[in-house]
Amino acid sequence: MSTSARAIQDYSLLSDEECDQRILKAKEKLGDRCVILGHHYQRNEVFKHADYSGDSLKLSRHAADSKAEYIVFCGVHFMAEVSVILSRPDQVTILPDMAAGCSMADMANLKNVERSWKELNSVLNADEEVTPVTYINSAADLKAFCGRHEGIVCTSSNAQHVLNWCFEKREKILFFPDEHLGRNTGYRMGIPLDEMVVWNFNQPMGGLTKEQINNAKLILWKGFCSVHQMFEASQIDDFKKRYPETLVIAHPEANFEVCEKADYVGSTEMILKTVKDAKPNTRWLVATELNLVNRLKEEVKGEGKEVHFMSPTVSMCSTMFRTDPQHLAWVMENLANGVVVNQIIVSKEDQLMAKKALNNMLNLAI
Repeated sequence: MSTSARAIQDYSLLSDEECDQRILKAKEKLGDRCVILGHHYQRNEVFKHADYSGDSLKLSRHAADSKAEYIVFCGVHFMAEVSVILSRPDQVTILPDMAAGCSMADMANLKNVERSWKELNSVLNADEEVTPVTYINSAADLKAFCGRHEGIVCTSSNAQHVLNWCFEKREKILFFPDEHLGRNTGYRMGIPLDEMVVWNFNQPMGGLTKEQINNAKLILWKGFCSVHQMFEASQIDDFKKRYPETLVIAHPEANFEVCEKADYVGSTEMILKTVKDAKPNTRWLVATELNLVNRLKEEVKGEGKEVHFMSPTVSMCSTMFRTDPQHLAWVMENLANGVVVNQIIVSKEDQLMAKKALNNMLNLAI
């Protein structure tokens, strides 16, 4: 058995077809010792090799429940970190390309969040009045921050339940890193827009006055998804001029104006279920990542359903796209030879505190 890793450079010029054969051969050799997870936004050339597909939390649960020693996460970095936090100590999580990050997650880092918490404490007693909430699309150390401050993690599917839990504890919420999910959720809970303020981490005190902070119920971190920011309300108006019967469905990471015009707003899992369960011969305009929309379009076209991508320009998760068949073949063949490459590591302390925040979410009766 080999004891040294094969280099990624040995795979960079291989065709996708050659990589497919190598991946399949490695999977066969590894058997149930390895599980491949594929996020909904993953490119088809990689997605087809997944043993399980879904959103990041669903996939991490699959991993933790599996008997596999090795979890190959075809997603982005924060997703693989969640897998580490929720999986058993004897399981190893691998990310095929370490450069597969998340621009939204990068908009909130621990240094800026800790500084913001300190600034909030100059105006009020943050640990008594504010509950920190991090979207699951964030780094492990931010989830750990929430754990240390009696906070919680949320997903796009349970954000309203999480915010209700928070308001039962304290009167204010600091929500990061996606302002749009926070605003769209808060508004549907009946929170007025003027009681939701944006914290600009590049400015002292978030660019807010003491009065604004004291009056706010929801303090929204200035962050966004680079994919979902491409969708605009005018795109809905233009499309419905041509096809007035269209049903519009949007992910809550889209901006407020888009979500207000949408007929349905929900997570990737909700979008897939809603369109798949819809009546035949319906037309849908979808505001979420392109790879998901294209696969959904193919799945439902036999029922006469028409699925359209909302943006006229390509809007895919470019960091997710970094994971290609070449990287997947590289990690799989190394595993088959007894060598682990690209293992995701989360410190024990961060694992403990992040799991506390995750468990606060997982223990909610939803």
